[in-house]
Amino acid sequence: MKALLWTDGGARGNPGPAAYAFVLETEDGTVLEARGEAIGVATNNVAEYSALVAGLEAAVAVGVTELELRSDSELMVKQMRGEYRVKNRDLQALFLEASRAARAFGEVTYTHVRREHNELADRLVNEALDAAG
Repeated sequence: MKALLWTDGGARGNPGPAAYAFVLETEDGTVLEARGEAIGVATNNVAEYSALVAGLEAAVAVGVTELELRSDSELMVKQMRGEYRVKNRDLQALFLEASRAARAFGEVTYTHVRREHNELADRLVNEALDAAG
């Protein structure tokens, strides 16, 4: 099964109270899972990677075999594509975890999108931050 994974992470302050969200949907737009979760105090980039890891795990759980990730985090997308090195120690462990999880799929593509094209995941991040508030 082919699916689309939208991810977003955010921190109010950097670091500060943080949350991640992902939306997993089929090619026709049917939402398989959508989740937002507060993760305590973290950086924006840690929240972005947390969204990726959680979304990849959810995709594996429902039997996705081919995945397109869309994220407004240019840094994360370029690191996952191998275009940028992961220098930050906090991100290295999350990068390795995401890389391992991505191996479960026949194909994973990573696409950077503008924030306004990632509305649902962005809203779920803010709702999780507000609820944790």
